[in-house]
Amino acid sequence: MRVSSLIDVLIIGGGPIGLACGIAAKKAGLSYLILEKGCLVNSLFNYPLGMTFFSTAERLEIGGLPFVSINPKPKRAEALEYYRRVSLNYDLDIHLFEEVENVVKETDLFHVKTSKNAYQAKNVVVATGFYDEPMMLNIPGEHLEKVRHYYREPHYYANQNVVVVGASNSSVDAALETYRKGAHVTMVVRRQEIGQRVKYWVRPDILNRISEGSIQVYFSSNLTEIREQEVDMMTPEGKITIPNDFVLALTGYQPNFSFLKKIGIETQDEISKTPAYNPVTMETNVDGIYLAGVVCGGLNTHSWFIENSRVHADQIIQAIKNK
Repeated sequence: MRVSSLIDVLIIGGGPIGLACGIAAKKAGLSYLILEKGCLVNSLFNYPLGMTFFSTAERLEIGGLPFVSINPKPKRAEALEYYRRVSLNYDLDIHLFEEVENVVKETDLFHVKTSKNAYQAKNVVVATGFYDEPMMLNIPGEHLEKVRHYYREPHYYANQNVVVVGASNSSVDAALETYRKGAHVTMVVRRQEIGQRVKYWVRPDILNRISEGSIQVYFSSNLTEIREQEVDMMTPEGKITIPNDFVLALTGYQPNFSFLKKIGIETQDEISKTPAYNPVTMETNVDGIYLAGVVCGGLNTHSWFIENSRVHADQIIQAIKNK
């Protein structure tokens, strides 16, 4: 394992905000390196294949490069191509499939160990997002192969009994898409209604499918046990057992809190697990470590998006230059 030369800004995460940080550093004349544990914009790559963004294309732009879409709101494939072109246009220094394992500060330098190399940096930016770890149900049977915490595409579930847990955008999309491929869909929703944050052009669709009985739904209910051919749930009417082939437990995701804690970042709110940082400079309690993007929200994953966190890149680089 070799140790690289000293880097001004080491960026952990090669998503849109990590790329924006790299662009800002390059424009400022700072040496930088982006490290990504997976492929380029790995989280977006793992989104459902046909996903449509809530944001319009111009709100997803970084680096001053236009994002041209043939749709009012771009789809996943268009976003992947756009960010790939952005990285090529700026000739960004990015190492893919290289996971950061630890960050240790000694005196005024950070020693960063990865799965492939070791680096020294003056500053570190954590732009790792929140799509790494699913929120677990913590019920018997969740370990079964039939249980999925990530949804890709609907054909696989054709003619199957599918339970979708949750009522967020991802849950509603999965329910509608699998239903239209012939799945027998049952939604299990902890709350009393379909989420208000569901995309405005999708929410009427799911409400109509529920109203006509095409998709069964149990509100104010929780899945309690999963077995190979059936599931149990607790509803306002009591315990119910239904036949089941697959469970899509799309109950949300969370940042890698263990990694944040490992590198010394404290929590400023124990309930939301919001990391401690200065909202002006984005610097954490660790001098020289900055946060960028949706990782800033902790469990409040609906607080930050690409469109309102891309400004973090300029805030961070300006703070570093001011030092």
